[in-house]
Formats: sequence, structure tokens, C-alpha cells
Amino acid sequence: MNFRSIYSHGFARVAACTGHAAIADPRTNAEAVLRQGRRCAEDGVAVALFPEMGLCGYSIEDLVLQDPVLDEVEEALADIVTGSADLLPVLVVGAPLRHRNRIYNCAVVVHRGRILGVAPKSYLPTYREFYEKRQIAAGDDERGGTIRIRGTEVPFGTDLLFAAEDVPGLVLHAEICEDMWVPVPPSAEAALAGATVLLNLSGSPITVGRAEDRKLLCRSASARCLSAYVYAAAGAGESTTDLSWDGQTMIYENGVLLAETDRFPLGDQYAVADIDLDLLRQERQRMGTFDDNRRTHAARTGDFRRVDFHLDPPTSTDLGLKRRVERFPFVPADAERLAQDCYEAYNIQVSGLVQRLGAIGGPKIVIGVSGGLDSTHALIVAARAMDRVGRPRTDILAFTMPGFATGEYTKSNAHALMKSLGVTAAELDITDTARLMLKEMDHPFSQGEPAYDVTFENVQAGLRTDYLFRLANQRGGIVLGTGDLSELALGWCTYGVGDQMSHYNVNGGVPKTLIQHLIRWVVSSDQFGDEAGRILTAILDTEISPELVPGEELQSTESKIGPYALHDFTLYYVLRYGFRPSKIAFLAWHAWRDVEAGAWPPGFPEEDRGAYDLAEIKHWLEYFCRRFFQFAQFKRSAMPNGPKVSAGGSLSPRGDWRAPSDSNARVWLRDLERWEWPEGA
Repeated sequence: MNFRSIYSHGFARVAACTGHAAIADPRTNAEAVLRQGRRCAEDGVAVALFPEMGLCGYSIEDLVLQDPVLDEVEEALADIVTGSADLLPVLVVGAPLRHRNRIYNCAVVVHRGRILGVAPKSYLPTYREFYEKRQIAAGDDERGGTIRIRGTEVPFGTDLLFAAEDVPGLVLHAEICEDMWVPVPPSAEAALAGATVLLNLSGSPITVGRAEDRKLLCRSASARCLSAYVYAAAGAGESTTDLSWDGQTMIYENGVLLAETDRFPLGDQYAVADIDLDLLRQERQRMGTFDDNRRTHAARTGDFRRVDFHLDPPTSTDLGLKRRVERFPFVPADAERLAQDCYEAYNIQVSGLVQRLGAIGGPKIVIGVSGGLDSTHALIVAARAMDRVGRPRTDILAFTMPGFATGEYTKSNAHALMKSLGVTAAELDITDTARLMLKEMDHPFSQGEPAYDVTFENVQAGLRTDYLFRLANQRGGIVLGTGDLSELALGWCTYGVGDQMSHYNVNGGVPKTLIQHLIRWVVSSDQFGDEAGRILTAILDTEISPELVPGEELQSTESKIGPYALHDFTLYYVLRYGFRPSKIAFLAWHAWRDVEAGAWPPGFPEEDRGAYDLAEIKHWLEYFCRRFFQFAQFKRSAMPNGPKVSAGGSLSPRGDWRAPSDSNARVWLRDLERWEWPEGA
């Protein structure tokens, strides 16, 4: 399989097209459809959607009852069928068609020289500016039938699903304009029946505020139905006798806007995006109530008809990726959204701690403060929790505990922060105790050898936690944990009597890549005043380090275990969606290969911005899989209580993530082995 092809990784490219309609001129409109269809084909599009009654114009009024118009609609449709023979996309076009004694407003689904089926509009607006029932028949009761078009019988009804046999998960359903505005849209039933890409051919004249209403309905439909929702409205060329038209197009996926176009275009325009079919499938698998709802409505959803087709997508071609992929999935690059996320995350942590303290009799808080990001953030959460319940911050007993490699810079920052927050501060040097323990263990270090092994490191980490627990016993407190979600994912914490354990851990649901932004938000929103803000800003500039091994060069965590940026990227897609490592590599490659491409989160330092090539991405993916699936679960199985913070998930064995402690990583590693990786990866 070609690693660089979107169709090898569970995506399908779709387009919502609009253009200049020619009233009562089907042949001209058919030429426009094919012109845009060819453009979509060149771009690797699988599905191209066009506006309601696009072959004759939605604002045609009584002219739709004229036989010359209807005759030419069928001829124009035949031209589209013929012209589609060598085109990749499924073309979904709007046309009025005669059936029995009435005219139906239809979505005609065309692919590679044949009509796959026809879906009539279910609900006809006849209020305010709309008078559709004057000319058109409602199709809400049309199920299980056929329609004859130019001598050929094709499936006809609102119960049609169009499924690509060679693109797993690409299942289409079409509804038309007003169908989206009713309490139970046809698309809702179709989604329960298996449709993943919901299409809406729309006329919809524009009035003030209506564009936002459409977006609300499309977004909510995609979120409720765990689907993609593709919308194309009529634009220029429609009659402005009494109305106007804006040609709005948009594509949503599970509540997220993937693409839209400028409104009021003069000519051809289309929104194009790559729908993640794996994501939709995973969401439906995880959200069991989705299928429960299907069972409730099985009498209607069970008799949908499936029309199969063969797309033959360009799997050997690198088409790029037409969707935004955040470098930091836990950290949105949009400033307003990031501020909202930080506000919520911080207050989730604070309220969780407030509740826990109140439930166990209001003990003091005992915390180790290193001057690093994690303990700094836990400390400011604790300070705000005390403020919220009206207790003095002196009830926070904060200890900095220098060891063999503690730097003066981080220690001084810890002292300055504790002072600025007004907590009860103390220094407890663990060096002599650690030296004694190593001596009694007959560790080579005690003989003067520079033996800085895991035992040497964990003696220090364990002593710090041991002291904190005993101090909590002595002074009527609980130990507040500081370790974060990313460390739990990798098992980068000392088990038992170590930083893996505490009485309550407010950071356990917060990924490493988010913590710096939470601290920035605390500073920018002036939670603790100028002096604390200055110190917090200084701490943000500190290299991530456990400071356990002595030496001239600072011990860098990321130089040993890899970049948290990539590990958090992988963690998000493993935890939230269960994606294959190869797909995560594909997404990471698009997100991280070019430092200049895409947006960075607000406030992210310029000097820290970097890129990763595919070889680096693959290497650290393998490392993550081994640590996450094969090694670290036993630490997570015994993790302390703490609030879930991110929608990306938590690793609590009592919540989002339940896994055996003695599993292995073989299937994930084999997924990476099965690909033909580009040279250098």
C-alpha cells in the first residue's frame, strides 16, 4: 500500500459544489456539473455534491411544470451519465423528475456511466417564501420503489444507501434542503441504517441570519449522527425576483467544520475535505447508545436498501491531505478555543480537589515542588482550591527536596513561587538520606563510582515521595500528586513509593503539552498577581528534566524518551479513536513535517518550534507502542484518583482506559511493519 495516499488510511475526499445556475436551461447546467466533476476528478474527489434542482434552477417556480423543461432535464441528465463514464467522483445532482402523476424534487446519484439511484425530497416547505407543494410531490412515503428514466428502471426512494465496495465505510445518503429542518430528518434514520456521509442538496434562499442557522443544523446533524454532513446551496443565477442566494457550501464531520467556501460567489466554487471514515466508525463502535437507538428504530432503519458501487480510488497517488491536523491534538491552535479549554481544564482540576478535600474532612495539602512545570501547575491548582473554600494558603505545606543533581535555578524558582503564593514553604534535602540508602544497599555509587543507573534515580524519587507521605501523616495532610497524563502513558514515573503515587492527583488527566498553556493562561488571566506571574513565566522557560543524574549537562527527559509533542499526538489518537499506528504516522507526518505549515498554539515559543521527518515519527511511534501497550499499564492500573480533564480521554482504570497489565505490543508493531515505507523512514 502507498503510505502517502489518503485512500490507504481510511479517508475519502468529498466536495460540495455550487456555481452559476441557468434558469430553465438544463443543458447549460449539465455542462457546469461535468466541468466541476472533471475538476473534482483531477483532485481525487470521491463524492461531488451539487445544489437542489441544479439542472433547471431551484427558483424556476411554475416553469417546472412545462414539458420542454422536464424533457430537457432528462436529456441533460443523460449527458451527465455519459460524461461521468471516465470520472472518479460519484456525482449527486438535483433534478425535477416525472414519476407516476407527479413531479418529484430529486437527488440523482450518478457514477461511471450509470444512475445508481434517485432520492426524492421528503418534506416540502409551504410557508413564508416557499410554495413547493404547488408543483412538487412529497417523497416522505417513497420507500422500496423504482423510477423509470429514459427507459431504465433505477431504485427510487428515501431509503437508499450508496456504498463503495472498495472504500470501507463510505456509505452515502442524500436528503434535500427542508429535510434537514424537520425534527426527525431522513438522514438521521439513514445514519442509524449505516450511512456515514450525509448529503444535502439545497436551494435555500438567503436572508439575514439564515447562514448561521444552516451551520447550526449541519453541525448538530453531523455530531448527533456521528457522520459527515455535506451541504451545497444554490447561488448566483437563481432568480432574484423576490429573493437572493448565497451559494453556501460546507462540510462537517462529527461536529467539526472541515471546509467551507466564501458565500455569494459569481462562478464555480467548491468546498473540499477529506472525511475520516475510520474516525466515524470508531465513534459509532465506542458510543453504544448509537446502535441502541438503531434498535429502537429498527422497524424503519432495517429496511433501507443498499446500492453498491466500485469507486476505484487513486490509492497509488499522493493527493495530500485536505483537512486540518493539529500539531497538538490536546491544544487547539485557535486562540479563543484554547483560552476556553484552559479555563475549563484549570477549573476542572480545582473543583475536583475542592470536592475531595471537603469529602475527607478538609486536610492540609502536602506537595513536593521542584520548580518544573508539573509540580508548579499542581501548586497553583491547590492555591486556587484553598481560595475557593476560604481557607488560608498556609494550609498548603510545600516542600522543595533537592537531591544529587538539583539545579540552583529550578530550586530558586520553587522557593520564589512558594513565597509569592503565600504557602507554607520548607526545604528538605534528601541527599544524605539517599547516600545512606545507597551505601546500605552496597550500590557502586557509595564506592565512588559514577553509577547513575535506574536504582540511583529511583532512590531519590522514592525518598521524596516517602517523605511526603510521612509528612502528611505527621501534619494532618494528603499528598497531592503532580505527575501528568503523558508520563502515565509512557510509564515515566517511579512506581509505588515514587511519583506514580499520591492521595489525589490533579494532573493525572492533563497531557504534558497542555500544561505549559495552562500556566500561560493562569498568568495572562492574572490569577495570582504580577510577582507570581513573573516567576511562572520563568518556570515556563525551564527544560523538562528529572534532575536526578549529576553532571555538567542538564539531564533532558525528551532526549531520552523522545519528544512529548509526538508522544501526546500518538496518545490522543490511540486513546480517543483507537487508530492504527500507521494511520497515526500518516497524520503526524502531515502535522509535523513542515515547521512553516499550519498554525501553532498562541504563545508557543518560536525557538521551540520544530519539525519531524517520517523516520523520526516512525521511530518514536514504535517506542510509544512498546512503552504504552507492553510496559506501563501496571503503573496505570494502580494510579490514584484524579479528575478526567480532556475530551481526548484519561488513563484511569476506573474510567476511560481498562487494559490488562500483562499485555504486549505485537499487533501494533506488526501494523507498522506491513507498510512499504518511503525511503528514509
